[in-house]
Amino acid sequence: MKISIITASYNAASSIERTINSILMQTYDNIEYIIIDGGSTDSTNNIIEKYQDNIDIYISEKDDGIYDALNKGISLSSGDVIGFLHADDFYPQNDIIKKVS
Repeated sequence: MKISIITASYNAASSIERTINSILMQTYDNIEYIIIDGGSTDSTNNIIEKYQDNIDIYISEKDDGIYDALNKGISLSSGDVIGFLHADDFYPQNDIIKKVS
């Protein structure tokens, strides 16, 4: 079963790296990771780009807010299950997705 995780971000330089790492550290193998950024003006995009090889879909463009960003992510996802992990959130354990799958 493929699980799509969508992160919406905007000017989240202080927290986005922790969010990304909490996804990349997951022990579940079939994760599609999508980040939709609203055109951040801080260093958020520089941080995301460091991990671009491990992110399936990454878009940074002006949007109409968080719900627009989440809907973009949903429309691009191909998972059987979709989850959201916002740019200031993180999974505290590396087996969380495996536990809920």
